[in-house]
Amino acid sequence: MLHAIIMAGGSGTRFWPRSRRDRPKQLLRLHGDATMLQQTVARLHPLVAPERIVVVTGADQAAATREQLPELPAGNVVAEPCPRDTAACVGLAAWIVRKRDPQGTMVVTPADHVIAPDSAFRDTLKAGLSVVDADPTALVTFGIRPTRPETGYGYIERGELIETIDGIPVNRVVQFREKPDRQTAEEFLASGRFAWNSGLFLWRAGTILDELERHRPDLASALARVAESLGTPDEAAAIAREYPSLPKAPIDKAVMEKAANVRVLEVRYDWNDVGDWRSLATLLPLDAQGNAIQGDVLAKDTRNSIVISDDGGLIATLGLDDVVIVQSGKATLVARRGQLDQLKGLVEGLEEKGHGAYL
Repeated sequence: MLHAIIMAGGSGTRFWPRSRRDRPKQLLRLHGDATMLQQTVARLHPLVAPERIVVVTGADQAAATREQLPELPAGNVVAEPCPRDTAACVGLAAWIVRKRDPQGTMVVTPADHVIAPDSAFRDTLKAGLSVVDADPTALVTFGIRPTRPETGYGYIERGELIETIDGIPVNRVVQFREKPDRQTAEEFLASGRFAWNSGLFLWRAGTILDELERHRPDLASALARVAESLGTPDEAAAIAREYPSLPKAPIDKAVMEKAANVRVLEVRYDWNDVGDWRSLATLLPLDAQGNAIQGDVLAKDTRNSIVISDDGGLIATLGLDDVVIVQSGKATLVARRGQLDQLKGLVEGLEEKGHGAYL
């Protein structure tokens, strides 16, 4: 049976000041009529029923997550007391699935990606299920065909073509590559062998736990101790007890780069990880001067900018080019578009400067 694991952590830095610690971007309506988290859950229907959807989030966001997803059983929102990267998140979720369904298959998806159309996402997911049903030891990842020499994404190198399922190619994975420099990204694009790493995975719960035991026994043993209490009144206490000492590692490095039977499917849908305000701007309609605008904004002689008024107040601009202005929650960001990579550092320094109330 298919289960869905939604990774919904985050510290609310990339979309500050609209996002905060207690409402990172997946809890916001950045694009569309629902929050990104709600869109992620809706995308899974009807393949995965609500009782088989588990959301792993931070303790600060658990209450808001449950409020946004009333159709999920309350116990299906699992709170991590502290962030320990995706290997711990995936391992904990795999134990939850295995306890409920020993032969269960799990799709792992971030909560904050824009994917369209939903039907194409489900078709690709069905193709991945066919791979795992035929070979339960397979680890499946989903690759995005690159459209530019992007330096902000990880890459997957495709090997031999194994099969094609409903027009979707299934290849062996040669290697995972970290975010490249510009020249390397251009080489990746020109070769035609590389896909962007989407961060979506599919596998049997038992298989990923076996791989964690093989490649990261330190993490696997700690998660096994937590597993003893899952579904009991001691569950939250066990997670709180073990989590702070868990090693931090992404699932890519902990398992995917080391496992032997990894396959990549090329997706057939449009994908955007909405990494920062610039990514959101690609999803918004632009005015005649190339500006992405939300809220009450008067932009005069302003070009190629992102201007967002989130509190109802007017933002008026004059003679600006290539800037980002976001006003939300009694805080205002004004930045050059090209400096948004430094926004995380700015936000993380707010508390030190006496502005912790805006985190």
